Amino acid sequence: MSALAWWIIPVAAGILAALYVVWSGRTRSTGDHDSLAGHQRFREAMERGTNPPKS
Repeated sequence: MSALAWWIIPVAAGILAALYVVWSGRTRSTGDHDSLAGHQRFREAMERGTNPPKS
């Protein structure tokens, strides 16, 4: 029975390592679209702010 316990430890560690590799290698969204849209809104606001109102 003790030999079985010695095999369970490396097998469990291997399973956990495989799960970690799958979890860490997943595709993640970087959120660039929101950031680029915010930058575009900022540029438009700055362009509007530099032109004085015409009387």
